[in-house]
Parts: sequence; C-alpha cells; structure tokens
Amino acid sequence: MAEQRAPKGFKDDRPLASEAEAKAVASAVRLRILRLCLDQALTNKEIAQRLGSNPATVLHHVRKLVETGFLTAQEERIGARGAREIPYLATRKSWALQLGEEFRTDLSVAMLEAFRTEVELLPDPGQVNAGRLGLRLNDEQYAEVSRRFKVLFDDLATMRPGPDARPFSVFMAIHPDSGRD
Repeated sequence: MAEQRAPKGFKDDRPLASEAEAKAVASAVRLRILRLCLDQALTNKEIAQRLGSNPATVLHHVRKLVETGFLTAQEERIGARGAREIPYLATRKSWALQLGEEFRTDLSVAMLEAFRTEVELLPDPGQVNAGRLGLRLNDEQYAEVSRRFKVLFDDLATMRPGPDARPFSVFMAIHPDSGRD
C-alpha cells in the first residue's frame, strides 16, 4: 500500500488510494469508461462501441475497474438476441480518493490523454469553452489556487442535473510554465 502522506493537488482531505486503485485510474481508457458509465449503466459491448475498441480489450479494463470498486455491476438483463448482458455503472469512487505522489504523473498523463481524445471526438472544436492564463505565484498563492479548484470541483460534483440537462465534462489544470522563466 502507498505511504500515507499528503500529496499536492486538489483533494488533500480525501483518503489515499491503494496502489491497485491508483493504477486502475491511471489509464486514459479507464477514465473514459468511468465517464461513459457515470450517468447510465452500459454493457461491455456498449462501452466498446462508444470507445471504438475491441470488446475483449474493454472487458479487461472493465474487470479492473470492478475489482477496484470504481464500477459496479448492475442487474443482469437479456439483450436483443437473447444473450445475457451485465451493465456497469460508475460508483464515483474516483472523486472520493487522492493518489499518492508516486502515481500523480501517471494520472496526469491519463487525464490529459482522455481529455484530448474526448475533445477530438467533438464535431466542432468551438464547443470547448477554454481559457488560458499565465500567472506568477508563490507557494501560498499556489496553495490558494489549488484550494479554490478543490472547492469548485467539490461544488460541481454535488450539483444535481436541472431540466433538460446534457452531459458536460470539466478539465482544469495548473502547471509550472517553464517557457516563461
């Protein structure tokens, strides 16, 4: 199990993920699966179709997410051709954990890759409401920005869908700007 220490980032008050949990979510494909199964339970076949992937490959990822508690199997159903199907639903556990320092790079890379892939799938890149800002921060200011990110994300995570709600994703990052030194 990962050493119990306070990592940097948005989620400093949440329990530290185990090594298995951290490795499970440090994959762009698995992050996309969790996003697909956030609002509705999907079968392995449905997930594979939405990802444009091989069902056997997707099943490997689904099983890893189920083993680590990020996905949960729902009640079995019978498909169109009479086959037994098991739909899966995201548990939202990934929001309740933080990763230790040793997994931060893997998760950051996975999040960036998932974001890039999801944005590439949009028919119009103009649908991305993005902003970019250069700052100079000391350690205290950086901590304050991170705290504000956390408050915003926590608030958004508890927001209930309104009438005619559509799915959106939020990606936010703060990083050192080495090109400006």
